[in-house]
This record gives sequence, C-alpha cells and structure tokens, in this order.
Amino acid sequence: MSYNPYSLNGKTILITGASSGIGRATAIECSKLGAQVIITGRNAERLQQTFDHLEGAGHVQIIADLTSQVDLETLVNQLPNIDGVVNNAGISRVKLIGFYKESILEEVFKTNVFSPMLLTKSLLRAKKIKENGSVVFTSSIAAYRNTFGNGIYGSSKAALTRYMHYCVKELTPKHIRVNTVHPGMIETPLIHQGDLSDEDLINDMKNYYNGRYGRAEEVAWAIIYLLSDAAAWITGTELKIDGGVVG
Repeated sequence: MSYNPYSLNGKTILITGASSGIGRATAIECSKLGAQVIITGRNAERLQQTFDHLEGAGHVQIIADLTSQVDLETLVNQLPNIDGVVNNAGISRVKLIGFYKESILEEVFKTNVFSPMLLTKSLLRAKKIKENGSVVFTSSIAAYRNTFGNGIYGSSKAALTRYMHYCVKELTPKHIRVNTVHPGMIETPLIHQGDLSDEDLINDMKNYYNGRYGRAEEVAWAIIYLLSDAAAWITGTELKIDGGVVG
C-alpha cells in the first residue's frame, strides 16, 4: 500500500447532516479513503441515497433529528467508539432584519448551534470519542462576511465558531482536536430553497475566484484533512474554504 498520511483506514467517523450536500460528499469521500462511516440525518430516503454511494463495508446509517433530545441520546447510545465526528447538519433562512420572527431564530439556532453543542456534550459524557480523536464543525464564511438578509444564519455560525474555541480549551487535555471549516457558497440544495433568486446567485458568483461556487467534495477534502493523522498538530483552526471571495 502506498504511503498516504490522509488515509482514514481503521477510523470510524460519525457525520451528521449526511443526507445531502457537504455531509453527503464528506461521507462518500471518507469511505473512499477507508473509513467506516456512520451517517445520520432526518430524511430516511435521502440518507439511504447517501448510504448507497458509500464505498467499502461496515458502514451504518441512523435516522435521527438532532433537535430532538430523545433522538440525539438514542443516536449516541447506538454508537461505537469513534475517531472523529463531523458536525455538519445545518439550515439557512434568509430574512431582512425587519422580518425576523422568534420562531425562525429558534429554528436556526437550535439546528446550527444547540444541537452540535448538545451532541458534543453527549459524546463526551458517554466517552465515545477516542483519544487522539478529531471534532470538526461545519461553520461558514457567513460568520465573517456580511451579506444582506443573512444575519440569522451568519450569527448562528459565528456562535458555533466561538464555541469551537471553548471546546479546544476543554478537550485538549483529553487529546481530542477541534476545528471548524468555513465554506463559501457551495453548490448544494441549501442555496436553492427559494430565498435567493437565480439572478441573486449569478451576481454573487462574480465575487468568487473563477466566477463559480465551490463543490461539496472540495469542502469534504478539507474536512478529511482535519480528520486524518496529517492534521495531528492542528487544533483551534478556522479553515476558510471560500474560493478567494471578495468582500
């Protein structure tokens, strides 16, 4: 076998939000590099589609809504010890400030912030993350880049990013690394939910290198780096994957 410091052979990786987009791409690419992948998501049909594309054997799919404490605890109880977790589940709602509703704020923050925080807590209390394990949170450049209508989503990702640094402080003594990735706009179903028009998307693409959005697998490869032994000395990093976006 050729030398590959980015190999995930022998590693068990949990990926949330694996039913589409970056989560799906990360699960598939992890399986190609030898990981045993445990995928979770809310939509059984789409999760099965991800599962069908995984390479190798020994993978597991668990349907769970991580905004439900019951589902979250059931998921953790079913897990073996894991080498890494990718907290990827997330939602976006584009609203101008004058149109905010408490229900929207609660929905976005519960999915994007509270759920990964509580999952991390549960994994640690159950001692499911192995020594020298890796935790990756999928944040966003929206945590830094201000765009009209993105205040709720961006604020949730900024909160998640800050939380990562608190995790580093507490998990370093346990020999667990924690990092965030910050994708720019990625061509996934998340950006085609009706909040932005095709014209809005085309105009925004002009701010990116080569005039295009990123691909989900391009984010997955960065996540894999942080999961792999190649990143053994990387913790507390906010890794931007933004195609050189302007502004």
